[in-house]
Amino acid sequence: MGGGNGPVIPNFGTGDACVTGDHAFCWGWVHQHWHDTLGPALWAHIELTAIAVGLGFAIAFPLALLAHRFGRLEHPFGVMSALLYTIPSLALFQILVPFTGITWTTVEVALVAYTLVILFPNIVAGLRSAPDEVLEAARGMGLTRRQVLTRVELPLALPAIIGGLRIAVVSTVAIATIAATLLPKGLGYPIFLALKEPTPFRTEIYSAGALAVALALSADAALVALRRVLVPWARRLA
Repeated sequence: MGGGNGPVIPNFGTGDACVTGDHAFCWGWVHQHWHDTLGPALWAHIELTAIAVGLGFAIAFPLALLAHRFGRLEHPFGVMSALLYTIPSLALFQILVPFTGITWTTVEVALVAYTLVILFPNIVAGLRSAPDEVLEAARGMGLTRRQVLTRVELPLALPAIIGGLRIAVVSTVAIATIAATLLPKGLGYPIFLALKEPTPFRTEIYSAGALAVALALSADAALVALRRVLVPWARRLA
């Protein structure tokens, strides 16, 4: 802070005129704080997303198989997951805190819950996408119920399953930024830190936000590539 009527300079850093001058974006700050701020935040965000989507799929897939086999189970499973999705993320974090504390588990439980409403219906819809005539032909060839599932229904369900994964991953990357309100983890944490300053440091906000967008786009592109490998007949639909 300057004396008298001098300007107030936020404590964004020293030794860099771009930073101390609070310019719109400072590459020097990004380079200087990659290893202690942005890099760890990015890695934590990847962990949050991968664990949430992985656990969500591990739960949604068997539930979808049960709903596909026993149609009466689809409605209660779908209603349960939809109810969880209607709860705002901040509220769900607060609801879980008394049970799991301010922990990584609290964040993951919330994120997993949000993936279920996306993954479950997509997997069920994919399993039911096989045309009746194809199923009849498979049964006519003597395939058992399990063989029809593994050789016909699951391969034809792959486009819908991967499509659900794409939506779940992108959504989880976005929602995971809010986890910083509970834990100092993920790309949301640098953003919230910068916003707490009397004069928000724009470089920290822009860089963390850009990394979150890049992460979502990269994950989506990877799943599109996976779909093209696993489902070559659907390449024009990707």
